[in-house]
Amino acid sequence: MTETAIFAGGCFWCMVKPFDQQPGIKSVISGYTGGTVANPTYEQVASHTTGHTEAVKITFDPDVISYADLVEIYWRQTDPTDASGQFQDRGDSYRPVIFVNSEAQRRTATASRDALAASGKFAEPIVTTIADAKPFYPAEAEHQDFYRRNPFRYQIEEMGGREAFIKQHWQ
Repeated sequence: MTETAIFAGGCFWCMVKPFDQQPGIKSVISGYTGGTVANPTYEQVASHTTGHTEAVKITFDPDVISYADLVEIYWRQTDPTDASGQFQDRGDSYRPVIFVNSEAQRRTATASRDALAASGKFAEPIVTTIADAKPFYPAEAEHQDFYRRNPFRYQIEEMGGREAFIKQHWQ
């Protein structure tokens, strides 16, 4: 049996690898969710007119890795204090959102967010949104498994602030 989790944390290219390399992960698909247009293209989403955000849809085996574990991995890829995008990626299509599929996921994500806020790890408020899952549209083929197919370009993206932020706040 598998379950799914959907996370938006800036550029979807940078959100695949941290999940893809975990035991129990069946697939990590880059795509678009949360908007008003069916089957949007990358160009439409990048125009900031559809309301979508770039996200990853993770199919996982909950007997091997829990949803709570995935949420913890998610936090460590993002700046949860920045609602206007993530690192060099600015705008609503890069906003941080945990899209939940069930009340159980909502409870887990909310408890995790509250614990992070109470931890004092960040001086600023935690602004990552927790929202009901919306239709998820896989991105075009060139956006799938980007870190494997384009390692140099992926490394450039990581150096746009994400890598330094993770080292400063999460390691």
